[in-house]
Amino acid sequence: MLLGGLECGGTKMVCAVGDEKGRILKKETFPSLTPEETMPKIIDFFRENSVIAIGIASFGPVDPDMKSPTYGYITSTTKVHWKNYNLLGTIRNALSIPCGFDTDVNGAVLGEVTYGCMKGLSNALYITVGTGIGIGVYSNGALLHGMLHPEGGHVTVRRHPDDTFEGNCIYHGDCLEGLASGSALDARFGKKAEFIKSDDPVWTFESYYLAQAIVNYILILSPEKIVMGGGVMNRTELLPMIRKDVVKLLNGYIHSPKIENIDEYITASALNGNQAVMGCMKLAYDAACSS
Repeated sequence: MLLGGLECGGTKMVCAVGDEKGRILKKETFPSLTPEETMPKIIDFFRENSVIAIGIASFGPVDPDMKSPTYGYITSTTKVHWKNYNLLGTIRNALSIPCGFDTDVNGAVLGEVTYGCMKGLSNALYITVGTGIGIGVYSNGALLHGMLHPEGGHVTVRRHPDDTFEGNCIYHGDCLEGLASGSALDARFGKKAEFIKSDDPVWTFESYYLAQAIVNYILILSPEKIVMGGGVMNRTELLPMIRKDVVKLLNGYIHSPKIENIDEYITASALNGNQAVMGCMKLAYDAACSS
């Protein structure tokens, strides 16, 4: 069964062809320019590869409500060219094949619970720390939606007493994303995370903010495992700092072997950056089976 996966990110669009076992047979990446520039390339890629269904996992906010007239739209995004864009409808109309649709981070958590290090779990959390910050939630064996979908990057966190950066979220200023995302690091320094020195105090701030959010996610969602990804998390010194801060902030309140074994409870992905596009394969497979 030849399936298509489209991972829509703020800076790039990852198109892949694979199968229901999560094997990726072909992959191509296009920059996230305007819809007019980017979408024809995406459509041509899937048309040329004769996929029978496509799974789409997109940056958001998006409308995941199948009953809504704007189902499949990218809605109030900060990426102005994509605001209120009918992503799902454009692909469906062009290719006339079944399509599954969700957020990029829900795609990532679906990839992990289907093929990765969270396989077999009923409650799992994926956190991406990249250009923005987002969470994908798998709760009681299903992707979590609701009024919209989880927007964990825009939660409020307590400011570090030594941090004077005002935050750069255009909606909330100093929310988690406004303080700790890759774009926030760019705004602080005028350079990307990989070029910031390891001993810079900003990593203390970064860990402090992310750990606060994770503690809240643990207390509210009670995930069985947490996987962290995204470009900022390529800084290898950051994950051990976050684990330490999470334990400190929980302060013994949660009694669980998982917290005691924090190195295995909060981990990096084992899917080599393919977790979201592999989740798209699962979305495509489910769409094909239900059509």
